[in-house]
Amino acid sequence: MKALLLVMLALAAAVGLATALLLRSATAAGVQQAEATPDAAAGSFYDLNTRTLAGEPAALDLYKGKVTLVVNTASKCGLTPQYEGLEKLHRELSGAGFVVLGFPSNDFMGQEPGTPEEIRAFCDTKYQVTFPLFEKVAVKGDGKCDLYRFLTAGGLEEPTWNFTKYLVGRDGHVIARFGPRTAPDDPELRTAIDTALAHR
Repeated sequence: MKALLLVMLALAAAVGLATALLLRSATAAGVQQAEATPDAAAGSFYDLNTRTLAGEPAALDLYKGKVTLVVNTASKCGLTPQYEGLEKLHRELSGAGFVVLGFPSNDFMGQEPGTPEEIRAFCDTKYQVTFPLFEKVAVKGDGKCDLYRFLTAGGLEEPTWNFTKYLVGRDGHVIARFGPRTAPDDPELRTAIDTALAHR
């Protein structure tokens, strides 16, 4: 009986260690899961309002019922080629109820200095971006915009660099955060998107 108890304790310790290592690995890779039970009082991402890149008012309820990948973008960053993968992802899955939303930000070493017209021209010419782009916003620190306050309200880390990604479910609650170096074709990101799309 004592031997069985010792085996069970050793097994529990091993499971605990494995879980801790997996969580550490996910965090190191820049992936954070949001809380499984979001606070209903916090509202929905799709209740928020912003402005288009052209400066027109934009209500995010236009995307209600879709799975959304929110990305802070920049035109002069080493990760800027991710625009290509984001556009590919958007075109491939838009028919299934998925959308990429781009929010240019100049928060990281001034890597998005352009005017709205310059950003639009760059995205159109270089990457043929068709997914929605919105006004340039602050995504970190005390001055971050309401949209990014919402995205990080559940304990997820704010963007640490350009092209940080937040996955939002059809219900408007944040599912997970993916770090800047998580490529648009990353298998873990794609699995999370497909899983979210399967929930109706």
